[in-house]
Amino acid sequence: MTTKIGSGKTPSGGSESYLTSGVTFLRSQNVHFDGLRLDDVVYISEETHREMRGTRVKPGDVLLNITGASLGRVSRAPDNLGEANVNQHVCIIRPNAEANPRYLAYALSSQPVQEQISELQVGGNREGLNFEQVGNLAVPAAHTEEQRRIADFLDAETTRIDQLVAAKERASDLIDERRVALTSHLCLRGLDNGAERADSGVGPLGSVPEHWEVSRNKNFLMEVAELSADGTEELLTVSHLTGVTPRSEKNVYMFKAESMAGYKICQPGDLVINTLWAWMGALGVSHHRGIVSPAYGVYRFTSENMVPEYFDLLYRTPEYVCEMTRHSKGVWTSRLRLYPESFLALRSPIPPRSEQEQIVMILEQELEPGRRLQESIRRSNALLAERRQALITAAVTGQFDVSTASGRNVTDGVTA
Repeated sequence: MTTKIGSGKTPSGGSESYLTSGVTFLRSQNVHFDGLRLDDVVYISEETHREMRGTRVKPGDVLLNITGASLGRVSRAPDNLGEANVNQHVCIIRPNAEANPRYLAYALSSQPVQEQISELQVGGNREGLNFEQVGNLAVPAAHTEEQRRIADFLDAETTRIDQLVAAKERASDLIDERRVALTSHLCLRGLDNGAERADSGVGPLGSVPEHWEVSRNKNFLMEVAELSADGTEELLTVSHLTGVTPRSEKNVYMFKAESMAGYKICQPGDLVINTLWAWMGALGVSHHRGIVSPAYGVYRFTSENMVPEYFDLLYRTPEYVCEMTRHSKGVWTSRLRLYPESFLALRSPIPPRSEQEQIVMILEQELEPGRRLQESIRRSNALLAERRQALITAAVTGQFDVSTASGRNVTDGVTA
């Protein structure tokens, strides 16, 4: 199955050359097994696109992620994609007349090929797969008409699975929307809807209950920079989704530094902010003792009147994230930095301690059922993904005749 293999590159201006409109520029986060996702796409200028003529994507090209956490994800470029280009983390595979693009995309996502890709990464190859390795992947072969039949069958059956997954994801999104709305309301408007309000003096936050204090963060938080002598403490990571968690509990694919001596020590109750991603709400109050990247800010509460969990919730509200973004330094959103002096100068609404405790307790009670349902949805969708790949693998490796087979049972027993 002869094909042409190439990849994209970063524009000469790097990420600072990205635009909000223009020619579609695909990155590894846009390439998924169920197709291209363009909700997080960036654009480049026509001039840059012309300069990158050798890395343009054509309809029918198969796109394979060859580096990073999404290594091995594969999509076929749809016929209606229009003008597009890719960066260097995406390999362009252009099938010849003997290879059906839809079949090739399915074959590359099958278990035998995905196992080959994983084996090539054993040892932590920082550079990812090269063109020679991609070209040497052993792909299940079939004659042209059989490829078409297999692709037609899998198009129909995977669409059914993908639609079910999408419906479950929409339900999960609704749970997130309720969580965000309820958290913002309680952390900024309080428990009594009839309470007198006063302007907080902080634009995005609006009015808050009149009896609440509004104070600069530096009045109840201080930056701490206690450094690890040998880096042997537990490594913690910070996410806008999960807050501060041990790295060992997460699927993190970024490479660790050879030595973590000099990393910042974090104590339970400390607030940790990812300086580079504060504009996304990547922060949280730690429940663990460990170490975090020197690029993170670590802050400790200096007043007993503060409930750390309340501020964990407050600082992740869209309103407060907007305020942090306003005071971050940088030209491009992806390059914004929230430095300690800027964060400590921000003002925060502070309910009485008893009210902080009530807000935390009520949110925990109200949001826990949604968390359980989302966990059930995640498990269900993970099972559907396994069944999707199993169906693809069986079809492309000839375990059944797609001309007579039906995939109607692939989702039996999978519920949210």
